[in-house]
Amino acid sequence: MAGKKSYVKDYMTKNVINVSPSTKTEEVIALMRESRHNSYPVVNNGKLVGMVTAFDIVSKEWADTVEELMSTKLVVANQDLSINDASRVMFRRGISRMPVVDEKGALVGIITNTDMVRSHIERSTPTKVEYFKKTMEQLYGIKTTLKHMPVETNKLRPTQDKVYADELEGRAYELEKGLAEPAIVVKTGDRWILVDGHHRAVASKQRGYETVDSYVVDLGQDIKLGMEKTADKAGIRTFNDIEIIDDDKHPLIALTESIQDQASKDDD
Repeated sequence: MAGKKSYVKDYMTKNVINVSPSTKTEEVIALMRESRHNSYPVVNNGKLVGMVTAFDIVSKEWADTVEELMSTKLVVANQDLSINDASRVMFRRGISRMPVVDEKGALVGIITNTDMVRSHIERSTPTKVEYFKKTMEQLYGIKTTLKHMPVETNKLRPTQDKVYADELEGRAYELEKGLAEPAIVVKTGDRWILVDGHHRAVASKQRGYETVDSYVVDLGQDIKLGMEKTADKAGIRTFNDIEIIDDDKHPLIALTESIQDQASKDDD
């Protein structure tokens, strides 16, 4: 699972909203409000010819069309460029996104900083899963199998008693954008035990998703896990048994705010 090289084409957004040089500036502003994106590739006759951003609109003298506002000196990526090299280019140039073009200059996608983060999350997760898999094998003296697969949300047995509302919002956003990393699930007998990824799973449940993208460690036999026994004692059997903490913020955020408050006091 480790060592696989990732490329721009694996993580770029392919269906990119774009405009033409003759697009009215007012239409671009309306599009920005609707889509909440602040920049768009400009395409003419199938080829990328520029980029128009919110900064172009507010910082330059008003123009009626995109052609008079767009930037034409662009940093672009080839879809076969490695993610690491693309990250280096974006970091050194101080840019947050790059249009992706083919050998003919046609727009085929766009790669962003968010995509870079997602690529690193997905590359780090297998390492964590592999460690967990080996731990299960050593603990129970068995040989397990590992699959990356969707698991029916209703089949999952949670083992965590609470989740935080603010973090649920973040996981919901990731699910909508296709950025969420897989959950970790143990299949033991006919049970699917959720080990890691409770916020993702609860967010999926709330939004009616029928499955949760998961790494499944199959024990190949029915073993009652310690985390199951703990969940039994706590009365946690379904997602309805999980408490959503709304008033108390996530401990990490609370800690950050505490540090900020202390810094403010020190400045007074």
